[in-house]
Amino acid sequence: MIAKELINHMIPPLKITDDADKAIVWMEELRCNFLPVTESGKFLGLISEDIIMEENDIDKPMSEFKLIGKDCYVTEETHFYDILKKASDFNVQTVAVLDSMGVYTGVITVQDCINVFVQSAAIQMYGGILVLSMDLRDYSLAEIARLVEENNLKILNSNVRIDPADPGKIKLTLKINSTELNRVIATLERFDYKIIAKFQDNEISEPERDRIDLLFRYLEI
Repeated sequence: MIAKELINHMIPPLKITDDADKAIVWMEELRCNFLPVTESGKFLGLISEDIIMEENDIDKPMSEFKLIGKDCYVTEETHFYDILKKASDFNVQTVAVLDSMGVYTGVITVQDCINVFVQSAAIQMYGGILVLSMDLRDYSLAEIARLVEENNLKILNSNVRIDPADPGKIKLTLKINSTELNRVIATLERFDYKIIAKFQDNEISEPERDRIDLLFRYLEI
């Protein structure tokens, strides 16, 4: 999962002319302690509940606060492990996302990343992972499970997400109880299923292990 697929569209940016009172109200409504501050599409940094409370001036505009995390941003193609790394480096719960031109496009929370991790179960159980792309109308988990089981394998976990690039398509992530995926891939492709990614436990590199350890540290909080 990459950043542009994880943007939390429920969290809007504050403008530099917005006051602290508005920021606190939004934080309470959205149940978050950090909000992005932007100006004409440029990400300026994050304002936190603690910073506002320390100033004790609800009429003060964002332009007069010392914002944090001015470099706490990722690009739209950043993997969610690296989003967590960025949040950890800045000790914040919110990371901004910029497009290829450096224009602000949204934010991602640490909780968003954890939710993806929990749903995918990508590293909780031994096995391999397949990501399939298909038209929504063609989706049948029962049919796909039948094809997987024909190869004496089992689906341990599945996760469906709408493809942000094409709302008519979905991305289906399958956790399978084997790292030997060639036979099941061949079976799925024979029935015209498109495999767009595969991951196997024995392919995980040392940097990936470091990212996984970071993720587990967040889950222990």
